Amino acid sequence: MLISNAFAQTAGAGGAAGGLMSFLPIILMFAVLWFIMIRPQMKRQKEAKAMMEALAKNDEVVTAGGILGRVTKVNENYVTVEVAEGTEITVQKNAVTTVLPKGTLKSL
Repeated sequence: MLISNAFAQTAGAGGAAGGLMSFLPIILMFAVLWFIMIRPQMKRQKEAKAMMEALAKNDEVVTAGGILGRVTKVNENYVTVEVAEGTEITVQKNAVTTVLPKGTLKSL
């Protein structure tokens, strides 16, 4: 008498579209995450790999530890770097972070 009857809503033509619309924010968040975080990281990895493959003798490099030197020998996984005249160290290729322009070491 004072309380009205409650009826269940029927699924109309918008039922399937409504289900898809509920996933739209998740899909948009993934797209934003892809373009802001994942895609630039993949680009940096590709550039680093290309730089490591292009290492050659007499390249001036900076290692991950901050050591500057000139490449004297390149192997498949290792690079020998001359840090001072007559002083050479061997480091992994992935420890080389930057290839410097020619003549940078002489200007330091």
